[in-house]
Amino acid sequence: MHISVLKEEAIKNLNLKEDSVIIDATLGYGGHSSSILKRIKKGFLFAFDQDSEAINYSTNFLKKVGTNFTIIKSNFVNMEKEMKNRDINEVDGILFDLGVSSPQLDNDERGFSYHKDARLDMRMDKSNELDAYYVVNSYSENDLIRIFRDYGEDKYSKNIAKNIVKYRQNKNIETTLELVEIIKNSVPESVRRKKHPARQIFQAIRIEVNHELDVIEPALRSATNLIKIGGRIEVITFHSLEDRIVKKYFRNITKIDEKVKGLPNIPKEYLPNYKLITEKAIIPTKEEESLNPRSRSAKLRIIERIK
Repeated sequence: MHISVLKEEAIKNLNLKEDSVIIDATLGYGGHSSSILKRIKKGFLFAFDQDSEAINYSTNFLKKVGTNFTIIKSNFVNMEKEMKNRDINEVDGILFDLGVSSPQLDNDERGFSYHKDARLDMRMDKSNELDAYYVVNSYSENDLIRIFRDYGEDKYSKNIAKNIVKYRQNKNIETTLELVEIIKNSVPESVRRKKHPARQIFQAIRIEVNHELDVIEPALRSATNLIKIGGRIEVITFHSLEDRIVKKYFRNITKIDEKVKGLPNIPKEYLPNYKLITEKAIIPTKEEESLNPRSRSAKLRIIERIK
């Protein structure tokens, strides 16, 4: 079962009206989208997802709430182009939830989980050619070190990559638990006792397979082009790499020009087009964390277009 993270905070801060036109950039299993639809009876929802299973489920789920929605099978990086194709040039709100949905993690066949045995896959869009099997069995040792270090921030990246390449000399690594064993044997016993040693490595491979970090900034640029004056863009992130990209982008487009910063009355033309709604990211309450442990690392950042 998928529980949408920071749902109340995200919905409240979108400032929804009955006739709002909203984009849910990451439909998943419809948690945020259904809450939005309930509040925009005279408006419209456009939702994006790459995952056919999620789209099939959410289509039926959302029909129980309303019919004023369209689901677009595409990566959210194509948002602006897809909206223009539908003659939509501006919208009232855009929500990104960058986490992997629980059904994807919990479905053994998808190969996202380091707790369950499955073929190495990890594709959010199953029509993509690149999968975890190819990354693990075909990438050079240096490339494996790079993704484990940059996307997994794992201090044992070199050792894990070296042992993967060594193992591959005898046979290909077929399954998730086969890979987990190699990772376990590449880190000290003390590390294994503290946390699951495969968590960061699986995260790194998943990011590589789905180009997750590459699409965030271009998608945010599309969102800022589409958002109306008074409209808000919200992004929920789940790890520091995503959050860093969002935080930096939001800071850059909301900062006041150094030339006029500190003036008592800054001319309107020197003010940025967007403002931060919260200086610090909104994080889950202790209650939400206890109900949904996967929400622990979530952060919500919000900007509003002001001119």
